[in-house]
Amino acid sequence: MRRKIPSNSALLAFEASARHGSFARAADELALTEGAISRQIARLEAFLGVTLFERVGNRVRLLPNGARYAIQVRETLDRLERDSQYLMGQRIDGASLDIATIPTFATRWLIPHLPRFQDMHPNIIVHLTERMEPFVLAGSGFDAAIHFEHPAWTGMRTHRLLHETLVPVCHPRLIEGQGSVSLDELPRLHRRQNPDAWQRYAEETGLVLTNPAIGARYDLHSMQIEAALAGLGVALVPRLYIETELTQGRLIAPWPDGTSISKTFCLVLPEPIRLSEGPIQAFANWLIKEARAAQPALLTPTALPRSARTPTAGQSRDPASAG
Repeated sequence: MRRKIPSNSALLAFEASARHGSFARAADELALTEGAISRQIARLEAFLGVTLFERVGNRVRLLPNGARYAIQVRETLDRLERDSQYLMGQRIDGASLDIATIPTFATRWLIPHLPRFQDMHPNIIVHLTERMEPFVLAGSGFDAAIHFEHPAWTGMRTHRLLHETLVPVCHPRLIEGQGSVSLDELPRLHRRQNPDAWQRYAEETGLVLTNPAIGARYDLHSMQIEAALAGLGVALVPRLYIETELTQGRLIAPWPDGTSISKTFCLVLPEPIRLSEGPIQAFANWLIKEARAAQPALLTPTALPRSARTPTAGQSRDPASAG
């Protein structure tokens, strides 16, 4: 059955007119005459059977139905433009992958490792998109996800990658010349989604923290790391994110690692690797090898049991699980 969709010309004329509140300005933007814009709007209104604009002399004003429709049309045109630009950017002789991942993991671990994959597979482009919470992978448009283990991935193939261990770190100048300094005497940095992390760390290690909740709060681990590098305080962050800074001496970790607040990163696929097609199979095999080289004892291919309870898509049982 033929779709009941207005013409592209009419939608473009309507969106520009709604945005500018003027047929004349819309005509200038689209390199048309004001009369041409007016005719396109009239055709659109006739097609919809709804009056979109109120004409007041030489001016036009959106009616309520028109205002609502303008928002919807703008979102649709923006999405169509993004999708078109995306397709235009694909290599003719190559392939591309869309991977959903946690933002700090992407910036602090995955992207620094990606040049090795690019060297091995120069014709495969990897697109990364931020996803803070678990979601339904099927039908999402993503080829795979890199996230924490979670019941939301029930029924999909998961492969353990890396285990995050939290460690307190700070800039060397924060304790320079002070010899042995108590963690309780230093400003502490918090991750907003994990407000009791310092309390749990103190209970686990036996270190005394008079008021574990005091200190600046940040949304992402990456923000905490930058704050620590700026000398603003001690950050409790995953060790795998700051290995380079520790090696270079830009951050120091004179306190014990924590183990009670930990998560395991996994690669999530809609089907087993052996059944996946070329590009995603190549990426999955490469990523698993990279993780094995970093933490050889952890890596174990798994599939979450189908009997596990699955939360509503987009909801996480643990708000401290991403970032």
